[in-house]
Amino acid sequence: MSILLIFENKDVKPWLKELKMKIPNTLIEVYPKVKKNESVDFIICWRPKKDVFENFLNVKIVQSVGASIDHITNSQKINKETIVTRIIDKTLSNDMWEFLITIVMAELKNTNTYLTQQTDKVWQQHSYKTINKTTISILGLGKIGSLVAEKFSQIGFNVKGWSNSKKDILNVDSYYEENEFDTFLADSDFLINLLPLTKNTANILNKNVFEKLPNNAFLINAGRGEHLVEKDLLNALEKGDISGALLDVFRKEPLPKNHPFWNHSKIKITPHVASLTDVEQASNQISENYKRFINRETLLNTVSLKKGY
Repeated sequence: MSILLIFENKDVKPWLKELKMKIPNTLIEVYPKVKKNESVDFIICWRPKKDVFENFLNVKIVQSVGASIDHITNSQKINKETIVTRIIDKTLSNDMWEFLITIVMAELKNTNTYLTQQTDKVWQQHSYKTINKTTISILGLGKIGSLVAEKFSQIGFNVKGWSNSKKDILNVDSYYEENEFDTFLADSDFLINLLPLTKNTANILNKNVFEKLPNNAFLINAGRGEHLVEKDLLNALEKGDISGALLDVFRKEPLPKNHPFWNHSKIKITPHVASLTDVEQASNQISENYKRFINRETLLNTVSLKKGY
């Protein structure tokens, strides 16, 4: 029996260090250096290369080191007997909220405009909106989305959300049926995407959505890069269907240096930092799951492969 770490685009060293402390006397290897492929029964991963799991036929548990599993299900063939788990951390939800309120307030109060004006030594005032006259529309009301929606409503924003099922969140209007989607989009000042990536949500941020939003709407994508049809966003900004966008996630990360998003005046970019997994906290969950696996106990934070979350 052994544990295998398979990481792409993330430093594996701190994870290896934490796990060795928490579950000593356990063989923990880092891909591609594996002594016996057949001994690997527990994989811990982030964005594994396509079909790499095919080399490890005895895997029983696959543990994501983040809240999402799409980076696994979209790149690997998972046996129906294999259990997939993820990290759920309240800190991640609050970090996402802090990131989003920072972006929203900067847009409401023209902070970025004034910083640009300072560079050009321009003194010009601009009108602004207030919190109680601003509508936040959130795609995805899971654990993170629900907390974010609740926090926005608590400080006076008009908040509505769209999800797979109706949610009961104080002062948040819940939309969940397909025929309610257009109503959900109407009157949005900010459209925030926090959906999980599934076959039903891929490419959801597209031409049809941008055309139905008010022209002053601002898009924030903190879900997944695959949610966004990039050419549709560029066209929407060119036509004035929406006012701008903040993108934290991308189809290819790091974002290629020749990508048109970098130099677009209406697009702001952050390098997938809306909420970063805390290695120590996540390692606690992972080591607990491994101990439960060894003792044949129910694992924490298992996911439905059928639903994709």
